[in-house]
Amino acid sequence: MKVAVLGAGAWGTALAGHLAQAHDTVLWARDAALVNAMRQTHENARYLAGVSLPKKLHYETDLAAALDHASGEADLVVLGTPVAGLRDMLRTMRGMNRAPAHFVWLCKGFEADSQRMPHQVVAAELPEHKSNGVLSGPSFAREVGEGLPVALTIASASADCRERTLAAFHHRAMRIYTGDDVVGVEVGGAVKNVLAIATGISDGLGLGLNARAALITRGLAEMTRLGVTLGGRAETFTGLTGLGDLILTATGDLSRNRTVGKQLASGRTLDDILGALGHVAEGVRCARAVLAIAREHNIDMPITQAVCAVLFDGVAARDAVSALLRRDAKAE
Repeated sequence: MKVAVLGAGAWGTALAGHLAQAHDTVLWARDAALVNAMRQTHENARYLAGVSLPKKLHYETDLAAALDHASGEADLVVLGTPVAGLRDMLRTMRGMNRAPAHFVWLCKGFEADSQRMPHQVVAAELPEHKSNGVLSGPSFAREVGEGLPVALTIASASADCRERTLAAFHHRAMRIYTGDDVVGVEVGGAVKNVLAIATGISDGLGLGLNARAALITRGLAEMTRLGVTLGGRAETFTGLTGLGDLILTATGDLSRNRTVGKQLASGRTLDDILGALGHVAEGVRCARAVLAIAREHNIDMPITQAVCAVLFDGVAARDAVSALLRRDAKAE
């Protein structure tokens, strides 16, 4: 099949490399210098340094050409833009009259201004389009780029979309599971990033493995409460895109969100941390939205509230932890 990956960040690049081993794949990016460098070196030195890309992977700076590459009924487009860029990408495709037959998005989080989940943004911008879904799960781009085993979930209301995604990705070291709980998958992917900041803070303060386990477990309870209220199914949050992604992001040293938390614990400012990081940390972007949605629905999310206090309200990390520990006892 023919596949187009739109966005050459670390995750888009890693997936494009995986796809190119089995399919005719093009990776699109706006930055001509980045594309030319990848063509010459077969490496994305900016976002995935040291990982070799298949020589048969194609590169493109012309969005129309990339979309035309995967315009058939048997083809697939993968949207590798962050949540902040999803709406603009959809509007551009609509304006070009080039909405693909089947597409999936990779972004995790809530849109900052509207507090909408990605599937809600898709429905607003392309209301007639039905064969689309979210591909998510516990995954670090570098490990996928290196060909290490990974399991992901495609969630879509469309059987055609699930079948296309399975056909594209399920080979070599990548295992794909299918489902239709788009809300549950998206809530898990968003909230786990906020919780990873919390565990990073805990580890940065040296609070120990007991504290980390408690944060992950109680964080999962927060995630599940929010997700079920928004229409997800409880069992989704014990699967790959809930507990699985939370464990990886909260404990793995490749996690950008965990890194943010550890650096906050050391006393560095958020601006300094993000400037040095050089990559998107979605937990920072969507933390306010998660807390606002929780308050709107009267959902108790104390860990998320503590993370927001440290990120945006100038509360010291250790003081936020102390406030959590002082909460009244309750039934689990």
